[in-house]
Amino acid sequence: MHFRSQKKMAGDVSLSEMIETSRDGNALSFMDVLCSDEDLFEDVSTREQCTLVHRLVDECLDPREKRIVCLRYGLDGQAALTQRDVAVLLGISRSYVSRLEKKALQKLEAALTGTE
Repeated sequence: MHFRSQKKMAGDVSLSEMIETSRDGNALSFMDVLCSDEDLFEDVSTREQCTLVHRLVDECLDPREKRIVCLRYGLDGQAALTQRDVAVLLGISRSYVSRLEKKALQKLEAALTGTE
């Protein structure tokens, strides 16, 4: 009976069990591998969401709204700017930038949630 119970337990694996140890002494456990997969999933999901947002910015916004959103949030690869900086750059008031930004974000939210 003892050997039978040992055989059943042979398939049990602990998440902290070491899979491999490198020459310099660093150990790799099952938990390390599982955490890496979760991080990879999050990275892929984030990239997909960013791609979707960029596509919706191109499809849903007029050129002025698109420019303001890109400048404000750094979507064009540049650093994000303040509303004041965007206003100076475009030659309009900060409050007008705020209104246009709010309108553009509402359009994007509607497109993302499918409530257009």
